[in-house]
Amino acid sequence: MRSAELSALIGERLTSARAVRGLSLGALARAAGIGKGSLSEIEGGSRNPNLATLYALAGALDVPMSWLLAERAGAEVSSPGIHTRLLAATQEDEVTVEVFALRLDPGPMHRSEAHGAHVTEHLLVTRGRAEVGPLDAAVELGVGESLQWTAGSRHGYRALGGAPAEAVLTMWWRRTKQD
Repeated sequence: MRSAELSALIGERLTSARAVRGLSLGALARAAGIGKGSLSEIEGGSRNPNLATLYALAGALDVPMSWLLAERAGAEVSSPGIHTRLLAATQEDEVTVEVFALRLDPGPMHRSEAHGAHVTEHLLVTRGRAEVGPLDAAVELGVGESLQWTAGSRHGYRALGGAPAEAVLTMWWRRTKQD
């Protein structure tokens, strides 16, 4: 999926979700902790949001990130040090399961804000070594090792050993209110 096409889809989804919830542009920007001008550009499809921004917006709207990506397998989003590609997103009853391929670049830990107690993450390392999990209890993992945690607190991901690491991240998102 081309970046411009994905940006337009994300913008449409954000505008729709904001309208359904009766939120002003400023109210959503404040709830997500981003600038009102940045949100306006994202909604207009002229700005590509990074991974951290998408998670902040998804959290503020209480929707899975894959919903903002229009459940498009192959959609790619990055932030410094981390690159994700949506492999699949399914929904059954009140649970959405998202599967992402992750590439972690060597360097500082990528820190992710809490997604809420209704989100569970499970990460399996497929290449290299990584430190992952809640910031106060991160675990070092090698190929074939995995960790599962509730994403109700800040957590992070970091490649170890000076080389990139790759992983598969599965996220279970239990709906907390009607969308």
